[in-house]
Amino acid sequence: MIQLNPPTSPPIVTFEPIWRFTVDQYHQMIDCGVLAEDAPVELLSGCLVQKMTKNPPHRLCTRLVREALDAIVPNGWYVETQEPITLSDSEPEPDLAIIQGNPRDYPDRHPTAPEVALIIEVADSTLETLERDRTIKQMIYAAAGIPEYWIINVRDRQIEIHRSPLQNNENYRYQQKLIVTQGPIEIILNNQLVGSILIDDCFALL
Repeated sequence: MIQLNPPTSPPIVTFEPIWRFTVDQYHQMIDCGVLAEDAPVELLSGCLVQKMTKNPPHRLCTRLVREALDAIVPNGWYVETQEPITLSDSEPEPDLAIIQGNPRDYPDRHPTAPEVALIIEVADSTLETLERDRTIKQMIYAAAGIPEYWIINVRDRQIEIHRSPLQNNENYRYQQKLIVTQGPIEIILNNQLVGSILIDDCFALL
């Protein structure tokens, strides 16, 4: 009998992507049926990444914020929920976004970065979700020049507001960060204040 001893050191594991995709290749995979349109993945920095599972608190928070934004967003803008945004090497599907125009302006393409004023991601239960929103997604949105990016932290009942994207030697980030736990939050579109929403309107009642 041959006895196999355990290795003296753990195996080397690499997390480098096997293959990177362009946005056009990603669209071709959907058009050809390689990926279903409702496949639980999104393209982030050229890699197919599994979307996070959405639990009831996530669903409720997304719905509450959508209703609050719908009530104040003026004509010439609309609120989108969990639909694709086409960027240079990514096609994320943020939980919420405020888009220029109206849905009929995009019959054969998704909105692009210059047409997006605000992107919101909802992080509900896991640290993994929050970490992804704070790192790779923040980098992607800053690199695209999205003016404002929110992370709604459901567990801690707070909203991280990121403004003024900075692009410096591929170190993409937002220069301003504000954590809001109470009171109103101003909504700014094209450098104009259009209204505000209350943070209590974004979460379930305690």
